[in-house]
Amino acid sequence: MAQDQQKQDAAKLSKREQAIAQLKADGVWKTPVDRRKFITTAAAGWAIFAAAFAGLGSILGAFMAPRLDFTKAQKFRAGVPDEYANDSVSEQFKNTEKVWIVRTTEKILAISTVCTHLGCTPNWSENEMKFKCPCHGSGFYGPRPGVEPGVNFEGPAPTALPRFKITMADDGQLTVDKGQMFFKEKGEWGNPESFVPV
Repeated sequence: MAQDQQKQDAAKLSKREQAIAQLKADGVWKTPVDRRKFITTAAAGWAIFAAAFAGLGSILGAFMAPRLDFTKAQKFRAGVPDEYANDSVSEQFKNTEKVWIVRTTEKILAISTVCTHLGCTPNWSENEMKFKCPCHGSGFYGPRPGVEPGVNFEGPAPTALPRFKITMADDGQLTVDKGQMFFKEKGEWGNPESFVPV
C-alpha cells in the first residue's frame, strides 16, 4: 500500500521532481549548501588566493630588487701613485672591487670594470692597449696619448666606462670611493675628484 501511494505521488510530480525524488531515494541527492556555509567557504577561498598572490608578489619583488650590499664599504685604498707606471692599467682590484687603476702621463683614474652595454666584464689587452668586452665585442680605449681611457670606440656599448671618485689621502695613498661615479656623457670627467693629477 505504501508503495502504491509512492507511485501515485510520483505520477503527480514533474519529471524534474521525479529525478530529484529518485536521487534522494538512492542517497545521491544532497541538500543545497546554506548561505552561511557558502559565504564562509567563499571567504576562505579568497583568503587563500590573496595569501598565495601576496607570496608570489614578495617573491617577484625580491627577484626585481637590486642585490646591493650596502653594508660593504664603498671606499678602499689603492696604494701610492709610484706603484703605477705611466700608461699602464692595474688589474689588482678588478675581481675584488670591480675597478681598474689606470695611469696616464698626466693623471691616475679609477675606471669601472662593468661594460656599459649589458654589464659584462671587459678584459684588458695590453698588446692592443684597449679594454675588450668578450660578450658582444665592445671596445674601450686604454691609456694612450691624445685619448681619454675608457672611451667607447667599437661595438654596441653606448657610453664610455664610468670613473669612480679617486683622491689622495693624507698618508699619500690613493683612495677610491665607489659611492660616487663620474660619467663622460654628463661632462663630469673634468671634475677634479674624477682623477688624481701626477
